Amino acid sequence: MSISTRNQSSIFKVFFLAIFFIVSNASAQFNMTVNADRLINAANEPQNWLLMNGNYGSTRYSKLTQINRQNVQNLRMVWALALGGMQDNGANGPENEVNPLIDNGFMYTTDGWGTVYKIDARNQNYGTFVWVCDPGVSHKGNVPRTRGIALWENLVIANLPDGRVIAINSENGEIVWDKQIAKKTEFDRMEKFFTAPIVADGKVLVQNGAGDGGTRGWVAALDAKTGNELWRWYVVPKPGDPGSETWKDDHNAWKTGGGGIWQTGSYDPESKLYIVGTGNPYPIYDPQFRPGDNLYTDSVVALDVNTGKIKWHFQYTPNDSWDYDEVGIHMLYDTKIDNENRKVVAHFGRNGFFYLLDRVTGKFIKATKYVNDLNWTAGIHPTTGKPLEYSPKLDIQIYNPQARALRGDGKKRACPTWHGGVAHQPTAFNPIKNIAYGVGIEGCFTQNGAEVKSKSKDGDVDMKASEKREYSSDLYFGAVTAFDTKNNKVLAKAVTNIEIRSGATVTAGGVLFTALQDGWIIAYNDETLEELWRFNVGTTLKGAPVTYSIGPKQYLAVQSGGRHLHPVKFDKLENSSYLFVFALN
Repeated sequence: MSISTRNQSSIFKVFFLAIFFIVSNASAQFNMTVNADRLINAANEPQNWLLMNGNYGSTRYSKLTQINRQNVQNLRMVWALALGGMQDNGANGPENEVNPLIDNGFMYTTDGWGTVYKIDARNQNYGTFVWVCDPGVSHKGNVPRTRGIALWENLVIANLPDGRVIAINSENGEIVWDKQIAKKTEFDRMEKFFTAPIVADGKVLVQNGAGDGGTRGWVAALDAKTGNELWRWYVVPKPGDPGSETWKDDHNAWKTGGGGIWQTGSYDPESKLYIVGTGNPYPIYDPQFRPGDNLYTDSVVALDVNTGKIKWHFQYTPNDSWDYDEVGIHMLYDTKIDNENRKVVAHFGRNGFFYLLDRVTGKFIKATKYVNDLNWTAGIHPTTGKPLEYSPKLDIQIYNPQARALRGDGKKRACPTWHGGVAHQPTAFNPIKNIAYGVGIEGCFTQNGAEVKSKSKDGDVDMKASEKREYSSDLYFGAVTAFDTKNNKVLAKAVTNIEIRSGATVTAGGVLFTALQDGWIIAYNDETLEELWRFNVGTTLKGAPVTYSIGPKQYLAVQSGGRHLHPVKFDKLENSSYLFVFALN
């Protein structure tokens, strides 16, 4: 049967319209919104990096394999882009411990002062700004610090150093809503954001990190569409609330009780639980100021994202006096333990132990020492998960008296250092090999016991009237730890001659990446921690590396910014922070 010329013309029109529709859809992928399904399944988009810690489970594992053990030594810088955020930051530099987010060839990132950038990264030779949004944070009275941003639908959401939370239109860089969320307390102490926001079930979760400034840590949920606050949960409960009985003082220590949250938590979409670690109690080093276990400090808590109600908690170090806050990453994954399928929370504790908890109930499963030197306790009880010396009958815990300096005590040496083994640094987990990775600092510190004075029965502390605390550190070095979660032991450890303030990212190519403050980006064998490659960018690195791909090509990106190390000086790059991008030759 023949086809008429007219019918042929109609068929060709339909054909070309179909081709146009396919091509249009292919280009339209760059305009896809970051919806709930994409975030829940972020691990299945290895070409992108949609959440600060890779996925809701915060495992920072990439399925990309083009860069691998055999060729990682061929990584070369392909482009770099100067960002702002270095103005008026003082001697220490900005605290922007951040990595970019990547969505289909476009990067989104921020600097220490809260300026947000959208970058077109599709050209393999350079990146170009699509827009720059400066929300106008005053440099007076604020600190240039951030740990990242969040993507949700057509919005880029950022916490700002002045206590605001903003949502920016991802297409044009215009601010959609702007809310003042963190404020001053009754004692004129300023709440602050030291975390990246995370969006779960249409709610922006943000938290107060200024616990060491004598405020109460909290998590707040905002409506992602409007920025309106939906609920707020406080780490330190007020009198009458559950947990308040663990503050046994007579001067309202809860009002300045600390528990700041300064690393983003993880989210379990199935149970709709936000699982996040909390900071140390305040004052930090005088537990006699605040007798009791001091819930919910030094803990991990699971909050219902719809209501803000606490579903379960686990406290690592009750009545802490070493600054062993547990704000660090809590990784969520499923595994088999004793031939039973378990949903777990895994955590490199700042107190020197690697913990596994049940994700449904918060029940303790096991803990193992991962730092080299640890003396504050003889170990962890195999059933309760508490330190072996812990007694629920005591208001002031004793633990190891040789390592715990109480009021009137001279200097005592404790391990690990107050920086912990792993503190806030993003950790990683390879679900195929069942290896967890922590980067951080090892060592010990010495301090005396010093009394902190209360201002009045109504609360607050009087630091001017308090005794002087003296302290020093020793055995101080950086460390990368590979922990075998199946056999519950340290698999390998790499030592660096400088502390690691960055984070870890592991790939299916068998490579673990991290970065150092003196400018080195390093790649390790993910099983042996043998060093495979390193490159120095000439400026301070505190942001964790991330990997992504555009078309067939895999890239590695690292953002600079952080405390400058003295006597090390970076004269050439001191006026800018940078985004560095690497690829294979």
